Amino acid sequence: MVLVTKKNPITVKVGETVLYGKYSGTELKLEGKDYLIMRESDVLAII
Repeated sequence: MVLVTKKNPITVKVGETVLYGKYSGTELKLEGKDYLIMRESDVLAII
């Protein structure tokens, strides 16, 4: 799930693999699924 707005479009697309720092983002469990919410600036690389 990716939230995109016209004001702040993102460069990461659904299905891409990203590298991020160990303590980046916030873990969230919703309806039995695990999610990691983070700022795009926390993404170190897109593979």
